[in-house]
Amino acid sequence: MSVAAAAALTAEVAAPSAEYSGFIGWVLSLMESLGEVGVGAAVFIETFVPPIPSEAVLPGAGFLAYDGRMNLWLAILGATAGAVLGAWIWWLLGAWLGRDRTRALVGRIPLLDTDDFDKAEKFFVRWGPVAVLLGRCVPLVRSFISIPAGIERMPFWAFTFYTFVGSAVWNGIWIGLGYAFGPAIKPVLAEWSGVLSNLVLGVIGLLVLWFVISRLRRRRRAALGTAADG
Repeated sequence: MSVAAAAALTAEVAAPSAEYSGFIGWVLSLMESLGEVGVGAAVFIETFVPPIPSEAVLPGAGFLAYDGRMNLWLAILGATAGAVLGAWIWWLLGAWLGRDRTRALVGRIPLLDTDDFDKAEKFFVRWGPVAVLLGRCVPLVRSFISIPAGIERMPFWAFTFYTFVGSAVWNGIWIGLGYAFGPAIKPVLAEWSGVLSNLVLGVIGLLVLWFVISRLRRRRRAALGTAADG
């Protein structure tokens, strides 16, 4: 084998995800370079940046497992560990701030109201462990359900157990889908990863825009109602 051919083969082995571009290429590169730890890191980041949904990240880990670049079960374990670690931080934050300070803080965040906090608190008080277990499978909720759990001082290890189970099931479903559909995904990603990346980011952008507009309209209606009552 010539030196040039050996170098080309080495480059292909070292960076097989380089053929994919855009957001999808970045996610695959992160997970591939760090392995199963990278999957956990991606899920941990998603815990604190909710507009980046795990539904757009986890199938990539399944695809890499199908392609022989990581272990399927370790990828699920890494994703679950990242989710639990992020949930711990939110739980500790809620326990440290307490109800009154958290409620006041939420009221000062743009486009959020104390009513949002009250609804989340009532939901948790009513459903308790079920809220933590099922909340791990709901976008946005899975990031913030840990805060009322910390405020209400749900036993830490019980919270950890329900978070682990809910996260493992959710991660297993999405990573499993990426693994099962790997043969169909691979040629599509190779040709359309850039377009799909733009599509994912476009959907995320539209959802954020919808949230902002709906909140501004709600505040405008509330202001008009207050003016009419006055």
